[in-house]
Formats: sequence, C-alpha cells, structure tokens
Amino acid sequence: MSDATVRRTESWLIRQGLPQLIADYSFTGHILPRMVPFLALVAVTGLLWPLRDELSPVGRFITVAVVLVGGVVAGILLNRFRRLPTFPRWMAVTVVVAYGIMPLLIPLLDVAVWHRASAPQLHAGAITEGSTTFLRAFVAFLAIFVALFEVSRLATTYGALPMLERAVRHAVRDLRNTVRLQSRALPMLLFVTLFFFFTGELWQAMNRLSWWRLSGVLTLFAAVTVFAAAGRLREEIGRVEQDLSTPTLEAACKDTPLEHLPIGELVPDGGAHPPPLNSRQVGNLLVMLASRQLVQAMVVGLWLFAFFLIVGLLVVSPETAEQWIGGPPHYSPVFPDVPSALFRNAALLAGFGSMYFAVTSMIDTENRRQFFAPILDEVESTLAVRAVYLAAHEASVKQGPSSLPG
Repeated sequence: MSDATVRRTESWLIRQGLPQLIADYSFTGHILPRMVPFLALVAVTGLLWPLRDELSPVGRFITVAVVLVGGVVAGILLNRFRRLPTFPRWMAVTVVVAYGIMPLLIPLLDVAVWHRASAPQLHAGAITEGSTTFLRAFVAFLAIFVALFEVSRLATTYGALPMLERAVRHAVRDLRNTVRLQSRALPMLLFVTLFFFFTGELWQAMNRLSWWRLSGVLTLFAAVTVFAAAGRLREEIGRVEQDLSTPTLEAACKDTPLEHLPIGELVPDGGAHPPPLNSRQVGNLLVMLASRQLVQAMVVGLWLFAFFLIVGLLVVSPETAEQWIGGPPHYSPVFPDVPSALFRNAALLAGFGSMYFAVTSMIDTENRRQFFAPILDEVESTLAVRAVYLAAHEASVKQGPSSLPG
C-alpha cells in the first residue's frame, strides 16, 4: 500500500472521529502537530495581554478577531494536509517548552510595560505591589495555560472537532428525515410525557426553578444517555469484531481510500485477525457512539420542546397557569405574556423524552432496529476498515511502501 493511501486512510479515520484507530498513534507523531495552531493561538493571545491598556476598544476587538480567525484558518489548513509532520523529540520538547514559558513571559512583559508607564512615580510600595501582582498573574496564567493545553490534548487525542462536525452532519440529515423520525418517536414519547405537562405540582416547581438548576437536570439526562450508550456498545463490540470475513471487509471498504486494494491478498485466510482494541480505542468508540446518540436524541427533543410550547400557548391560559402555580407566575423577559414555567416545563419534558427515546432505542426490539442498529452498522463498518488498514499497513512495513497498489 502506498504511503499516500495510508495517509488518506488515516485522514478518513480522523474524519470519522476515531483517530485512536490509527496505527502507532502517538503524541509527537499525530497529536502535537495538530495541537500547534491552537497552542500558537493561545500564546499570541496571551502576549497581547500586556498591551491591553495601549489599545483602544476597537483596536482590541480587531486584534483579537484577527488572531482568532488566523488561528482557526491555520488549524483548518494544517488538518487538511494529507501528511502531517512527525515531530522529532527535540522539536516536540521545543514546542512544549516554548508554550510552557508563556505563563512566565507574559507577566514579565506586563510588569515591564507597567514599569515603563509608571517610572516617574515608582517607590518601594509600588515595587512591592508590582511583585505581588506579578506572582498572582503568573499563577493565574499558569493555571489557564495548563488547562487549555490539557483540553487541546484531549480534544485532539479523541478527535473532538471532527466528531462534532460529523455529529452536525448527522443532525442535518436527521432534520431532513424528521418526518420519518418524529412519526415513529413522538407518539411513544407523548404517551409517556404528556400527562406530566398538565400537572400543577410540576408547574409550581418550574415556576421556582432557575435556568441554571434546570440546565443541571438536563445535563444529568444527557449523562444517563451517554452511560447507557457506552454500556450497550461494550456488549456489541465483541460481536462486531468477530464478523470480519472477506466479503464483509470488501463491502465496508467501499467509498473509502481502501476500496481499490486487493483485500483477498491482504487476508488470504478468508478473514482478518486484527489486534484487539485497547482501552483508549474502546473509549474513542464509546465517545463517538455517545455523540451520535446525543445528536439523534437532541433532534427528537427539539421537536418535543416545540410541541409542548405550542400546546401550552393554545391550552394553558394565564389564569390557568396562575391557578396551577398557586400565585402570580413569573413571566419571561423576552416574551412578557408567556409564563417562564411554560418554557421550563417544555424544556424539562423534552429532555426527559430525549433520554427515554435514546435508552429505549437501544433496548426495545423495534426501536433498536429503527434507530440504534444503523449506528452499530456504522461502527461495524469502521472496525472492518480498521482491520484492512492494519493488515495493509503491516504488509507495507514488512515489504516496503510500494509493495501494494495504493
């Protein structure tokens, strides 16, 4: 297999949100080069901090906008390359050290600018105050830079941005197919949730509940969905890995960079025998599946929210809402004639319905066939592509990169 085919396949795996399936996936070879645009963006933004008092508000906005746009464009262009640079150890150390000295360099530059502006008025108390400010700034910048580095590392390690892009594409597709999706999902969910919408106690609770606490409840629903999806996928991975016959591999490799390879020659025993998935690869699969389930559940929840909002506007008059709540309701600042409890009720029941839909789609036989099985088929196809990719990669390493057509 040619080197270009290897890189195209690795790029394909990244676009699927599964970079951990790449052979010899390493920090210096695959992760750090893709982190460089973001790290540079953080460093440049930090270096602008000492100049904050010398720029006008418009100048600050333009400067930050240019830095952000430049960093995003650089990251997109770099990740479009078929072959990212593999950093040698000295270069990786240089990048990390250069980034690591920024929390010290930025406060030093800030103090230098402050000293230059305040030189005529300097005295012992001002110098002591400047030292204390420097230490506080150093600790703050150190915590921020470490946190951003770790967030960037985890997001790059598990392909968070490609996974998000893929999830958005699935959401658009689900919205296009919303009639089929909602015609199957809404009747079941309304049967479970509609009764609670007309419960006075729920209206009383939602009238007092803040949006922050309601967001916590919705986050809890999302967490239940994620853990349910993760547990279900763990049960399915063994079955998926066992079905790697040659016809299955050939079907899975269609419309991928591996579709032109002689799969029969790569797996002469009638099937592939890839190494078992390690814990990070399993985790990457779990995250990918959970994101797909969350997106599908969010599409369903969006329509549930709209349904309850329309029902509330048509059925629940202000007098009825006041009777259920037991007093004057709080009204929405955006829509002053609509009780805030109506929006919170709709959001709570939509979140609960989304969680119920996601869980039952993995358990109930009919719902599983309609909603969960296609997602598992995607995972099965991806693991089949991984098996061919690893077999071809091993053959090219042993016999040379030109030994296989690519």
